[in-house]
Amino acid sequence: MMDDALRETFLTGKEVFHGKLINVEHWMVSLPNGKEALREVVRHNGAVAIVPIDAFGNVTLVRQHRVVAGRFTWEIPAGKLDTPDEDHFSAAQRELEEETGLRAEHWQKLTHIDTTPGFCTERIALYLATGLSQHHAHPDADEFLHLTTLPLHEAVALVMKGEIRDAKTIVGLLMASQYLADQQRPQPCGCASIQRPSCPPSSQAGK
Repeated sequence: MMDDALRETFLTGKEVFHGKLINVEHWMVSLPNGKEALREVVRHNGAVAIVPIDAFGNVTLVRQHRVVAGRFTWEIPAGKLDTPDEDHFSAAQRELEEETGLRAEHWQKLTHIDTTPGFCTERIALYLATGLSQHHAHPDADEFLHLTTLPLHEAVALVMKGEIRDAKTIVGLLMASQYLADQQRPQPCGCASIQRPSCPPSSQAGK
């Protein structure tokens, strides 16, 4: 297969930094031409992110200051996994309520995204959450957040204008918009007996 001519093979690895959120490792790999090369790898537990849509088609976004980027951002609610093998669905439920106080009756897994596959193992599981009810938010002690609610189509427009630049938020908003549009699209002739739900079905799927 063509992919075999591109494959890198892991040879050895060692940890060179152990942090609170990430670890850094040096890997030696064998290249397709037989030579060896160093790969600097950031180990990350992974994360979850949620697109919460209410009954009126509004999405809740989180405003915060990202000191690394040097700017304020609008993002969908999200949070890191406590351990690499933590159940993604359970983590999504936790992070949605912690940051926004929202609980959802219906969940739909949208996708996993590899945020920076060139050097980092972080993968984010993206979910669409509907059937929302408001409870009490309890963000982490070092999280300072401001919430806003706006129509999903307006949030998508901000993406297309380049005003929302956070990658997980861009993917989540666009996929949620497309998913909900597909749910409302009429069935082709001959398929009228198939009933498509207006909201995503309840899902207990984790990873």
